[in-house]
Amino acid sequence: MLKRLYAWTLSHAARKSAEAWLAAIAFIESSVFLIPADVLYIPMALARPERAYRFALTATLASTLGGIAGYALGFYAYDFFAAPLLEFYGKRDELEAMRSCVGHDTVLLLLITSGLAHLPPIKVVTILSGLMNIGIFFFVLSCLITRGARFFALAYALRRWGAPIRSFIEKRLGLIAGLAAVLLIASYFLLKTFASDGNALAC
Repeated sequence: MLKRLYAWTLSHAARKSAEAWLAAIAFIESSVFLIPADVLYIPMALARPERAYRFALTATLASTLGGIAGYALGFYAYDFFAAPLLEFYGKRDELEAMRSCVGHDTVLLLLITSGLAHLPPIKVVTILSGLMNIGIFFFVLSCLITRGARFFALAYALRRWGAPIRSFIEKRLGLIAGLAAVLLIASYFLLKTFASDGNALAC
């Protein structure tokens, strides 16, 4: 199943419409969508390595614009739209817990970790930033830097080691998925332990 999904994604990654899809997913995953743009970006960069940096720029700008949309949802329409959306994804309790016990400094830390590694989920942190009225200039700057760092680092790696990375992924896709899950879980608990003495993610 996983290999078929990978093959299907890779087959669509070289199409002319792929970049528009990348921009759309990068935009909506920052505010309303569950799947990260990396899922499409990586096969696209593997299929068209000469455009890896262009795709990284597209994903970074679209993700930042989506972050601004999420910020606006938190600032202007939390009760009407953002709260029901988070309830649908099962993320409202997570946001409410953070809202009740974090300060501005902690939200700034979460902007960095979510931008670099999706921890906590980007949509949760962007909506929380608007809800807590984080400075919009710093918010946009953090989105550009952290999300750009993630996509451009991927672009560099895929440009330099594209063929070996593609071969490795295709041979060990299940193992990679398992290790990624372990890494995400470990990162969550590290963040919970060290960010603000454990108060970043729970009261």
